[in-house]
Amino acid sequence: MNILRRAIARNRWRLLAGCLLVALHQACEALVPVVIGETVDLAVATGSFLRLVTWVGLLGLLFLLLTVAYRTGARLLMRALADESHALRLEVAAKVLDPRAENRTGDVLTISTTDADHASYLLDYIPRIIGALVATTVSGLGLCLISVPLGLVVLVGTPVVLIGLQRAAPRIARRVATRQEVAGRASSTATDLVTGLRPLRGIGAQEAADARYREVSREALRATLLAARTQGLFQAASITVSTLLACGIAILAGWFALTGRISAGELITVIGLAAFLGEPFGALSAAPGWIATARASADRIADVLRASPAVETAGDPPVLPASGEILGVVAETDPVGLVQLYDDGSPDVLVAPHDPELFSGTIRENVVLSASDGLDDVLRASAADDVVAAHPDGLDHTISERGAALSGGQRQRLALARALLARPRLLVLHDPTTAVDAVTEHAIARGIRDLRHRPGSTFGTLIVTTSPALLAVTDRVVVLRDGEVVATGTHASLGAADPGYRAAVLR
Repeated sequence: MNILRRAIARNRWRLLAGCLLVALHQACEALVPVVIGETVDLAVATGSFLRLVTWVGLLGLLFLLLTVAYRTGARLLMRALADESHALRLEVAAKVLDPRAENRTGDVLTISTTDADHASYLLDYIPRIIGALVATTVSGLGLCLISVPLGLVVLVGTPVVLIGLQRAAPRIARRVATRQEVAGRASSTATDLVTGLRPLRGIGAQEAADARYREVSREALRATLLAARTQGLFQAASITVSTLLACGIAILAGWFALTGRISAGELITVIGLAAFLGEPFGALSAAPGWIATARASADRIADVLRASPAVETAGDPPVLPASGEILGVVAETDPVGLVQLYDDGSPDVLVAPHDPELFSGTIRENVVLSASDGLDDVLRASAADDVVAAHPDGLDHTISERGAALSGGQRQRLALARALLARPRLLVLHDPTTAVDAVTEHAIARGIRDLRHRPGSTFGTLIVTTSPALLAVTDRVVVLRDGEVVATGTHASLGAADPGYRAAVLR
């Protein structure tokens, strides 16, 4: 998948307009020293007031044109850049949010932010490169009209310099890619440590975790310094060569003026163009580094988007609850894969995974995602009312990202409350009470039953679990092995007659 080529294709019209406007701006910039030199030779030197007014007016129109072209082109290109960066973030997010995907959090963070920005910057680099080429060409032609040797210094010297600098691009790309990869590992490690801080403290593994992060962090620092050193040397070389080229033009022009080969106005034009050429020379010299960085980031994005799902979920769910039924499922093999079979994106189906996901904000913002009717009943059914009551701010209590400051049981209860409040026609729960105590688990089991399965209810609830408390409130229990039904009945009947069920559930 060529991310850069696709970015150009889907922004082609704004990119084309932006390139034309930037090229026009650079051409006008290059013409400014020419107009000033002509003003000196044709108006100032002759003492003609009318010519002075005419050439000054032309200079003013030139500045107006270049200003309008720049502002309009920059606006178009910045919009294209922002849209492309946003589109890349959405694609990466859609890929990693696939329940079958396997991605390290730190990698996702750097790819969806830094790499998405760097790849989309190509839409800014292309117009700048084209503008620099136009400016260099116009300047070179202008110098040829004054002196062919001066023009040839620009028109011949510039390609030679660029070809030489291009040889460093592959090394820059490799080192930038390494830097981004190692930075992703460091971010992932930091995220894992923060998320698992309580268990680490519980087993006394803080020092080992700290040593691991210190090692990854130092590796990231080394990669960053190496990439920065390479880019710095490349930039220093490009600036030095560009400056020497511009200085050579100015020195040669000064010699021509002293020997009478060019006029005072032409000298002003040459000096002005030499000073102006520093910017396009710098842009063209830096272009290989820009492209290398964009390519390295695009490759990392493409790796994420090309990744095959870790678990294939093709096929239909093996069992479904009847209307109004609460169905228990004991999956002897691959319960995670089973749960994923129900996640088909239908608005009538909601799958609440085993690991609850919370985000930074208030308790209310984590639970109430749309309508809040029946919130009190939902909080009681999920035993989340205790979590709310434990904080002076209640529902307005602020929780940190991923609910890191909450216990596992508190996170599970808030996530369950959110799922119950959505009122889906089919709710699939995967071990929603593994982190709560036995008393709370029984209360939650009864709460789910009473909330969703009152007389006349058409809701269906499917609970994948081995919890006796949850299975005891179901209407029916199905035992699955390798996707096949091997036993069915009530919790009580299976517990009495099926030794395998007793071993899995009543242990």
